[in-house]
Amino acid sequence: MRLSELSGKEIVDVKKAERLGVLGQTDLEINESTGQIQALLIPSSLKWFGFRKQGGEIRVPWQHIKKIGSDMIIIDVQEEESVEK
Repeated sequence: MRLSELSGKEIVDVKKAERLGVLGQTDLEINESTGQIQALLIPSSLKWFGFRKQGGEIRVPWQHIKKIGSDMIIIDVQEEESVEK
């Protein structure tokens, strides 16, 4: 899968069975030493379901991504990181 193919996919929280939004233009954070993907960086002006916001970006750690399918990205957010609505 190419990075450009992530755009437009719905993000679903597996624990809450809840649609959290749709990815727009996404970037990756890569560890230069190991070459491993550390996180998805999603441009945003709002806080987004409990993930850390850095300089207009939402950082979704790679370990929270459980499955990337043709239409959706399934994530598993830890309870302490989720936001009360």
